[in-house]
Amino acid sequence: MPLVRIEMIKGKSPEYKKNVLDCIHEGLMETIGIEDWDRFQRIIEIDPDDFETAPGKTEAFMIIEITMFPGRSKEQKKALIENITKKLCERLSIQATDIFIVINEPPNENWGLGGRQKQ
Repeated sequence: MPLVRIEMIKGKSPEYKKNVLDCIHEGLMETIGIEDWDRFQRIIEIDPDDFETAPGKTEAFMIIEITMFPGRSKEQKKALIENITKKLCERLSIQATDIFIVINEPPNENWGLGGRQKQ
């Protein structure tokens, strides 16, 4: 059950945002084997005046945070990052340098699902 948070500059079309969500979800299914129904994603749009980035970044710049249960190998995480990046570049013409991905893996004891701590 990965939780996905995408921060991007405000002003993208609904179609663009849906495509971003689909690229990330497909990458998760293909590389770590989540189910199609397992969609816990949100887009946070930020006013350009409130989104500071390094020089050379474009209006397409985004930060993707994926929080998931621990246990995936270094190779799986590498494949996930590469898969998502490739899809976003191909489908939306985003430059790879405009895509930052961070994977967080809190221990199971830090997850609460349905009012119960994950074991």
